[in-house]
Amino acid sequence: MLPSSDDCDECRPPGSPPAPTAVALSSLPFIATFLLVSTIVLQKLFPILSSYASPNSTKFSFNLSPSRLTIQRFSALTSSTTIALAAVLAELILCEISGYIDPNVRRLAFHFTIALLLIILVVVIPSLQIHSVISAAGWEFTGKSRGRGRLRLAWVLQFISTAAWLVGFWWTGEQLLAKASSPVQGSRSSQTLSEACLSRVGIIGISFMALLSGFASVSAPWQTFFSPHRHPVTEADVARKAAGLEATDDMLAAKRSRLRALESKIADSPLNKAGFFQKAMGARDDGFVALGFA
Repeated sequence: MLPSSDDCDECRPPGSPPAPTAVALSSLPFIATFLLVSTIVLQKLFPILSSYASPNSTKFSFNLSPSRLTIQRFSALTSSTTIALAAVLAELILCEISGYIDPNVRRLAFHFTIALLLIILVVVIPSLQIHSVISAAGWEFTGKSRGRGRLRLAWVLQFISTAAWLVGFWWTGEQLLAKASSPVQGSRSSQTLSEACLSRVGIIGISFMALLSGFASVSAPWQTFFSPHRHPVTEADVARKAAGLEATDDMLAAKRSRLRALESKIADSPLNKAGFFQKAMGARDDGFVALGFA
């Protein structure tokens, strides 16, 4: 009997793509990781980190305008998708090291995950940041209370700022890559758009991390040991702390006095001096009174 198409995965040529059923089954761990991480971030992490949530609550605040509520939901979806894709990418790297799952499925998942991450990191997240800056400056993207001219100007500012970011991103990466790989200029001309964006994200991210690390390594010791703007301790500060300490001592003394009064009252009560039989009879009488038999 001839084997079915599902049983021929091991006897197919090495370069041929796997069957759609095998691709779907092999992709289940990545899909499960994406759904699990995105749900946790969307339901637990983002409401805590979001400025729209109250400090003592992990739920979204819906006392917002419809436009701001839409931006809030889109930001939450973007954040959860980015973190979930990063988790899937880490899982793919571990599978690549261990050789687990079909190589063609891993390659397909790599291309899909990296493409989505690049779109989010290069286009979506900067657009949301620009939108928040324009909204904070007082420009509204929806509504008719301030006229259609201001709405159009807000959208024009959004598009111009996004275009300027994309041009600056491409030009900065081009300059950094030209300085980093000047001997092999001809090899970069055959790069695809995804590879070019990925190289720019990598080198710009590494450059900013190095810049922030260098700034922190110089600023932290200076602010800790050599900063001339440290607030000197004055007599008023000492008097304020001493007054607070005296108030605390007075409160503790009042609590101790009340505790001693309660202890002496309990010690002098006749029930405490009675024996076990008298205590039992008193408890019985109290029970009869409570039940209405007295």
